[in-house]
Amino acid sequence: MFASTSRYYSINQGTYQLPDGRLAAYVLRRFLPPQGSMQAIAQVTVAPAERIDVFAARTLGDAEHFWLIADANAATDPETLLVAGQPLTVPMPTP
Repeated sequence: MFASTSRYYSINQGTYQLPDGRLAAYVLRRFLPPQGSMQAIAQVTVAPAERIDVFAARTLGDAEHFWLIADANAATDPETLLVAGQPLTVPMPTP
């Protein structure tokens, strides 16, 4: 259902029976990993007006890995991390 690089790849799925009898699949809730559980490879400062996908591309080499940066910095909303001059923890990418 999800690419192996997706934050939802390892999350279990559930099913819900609709009133008409059809089954609808959904992804169970995803929880942030415990703070400090991800191996950090660097602290990098956010550039002025930088987007989270650009930051991820610059630091991890893949814009789609923005969620790893959010997880490493305990942010449920990655946009809240984008304060110019703020250092962010960049985690070791997961395979």
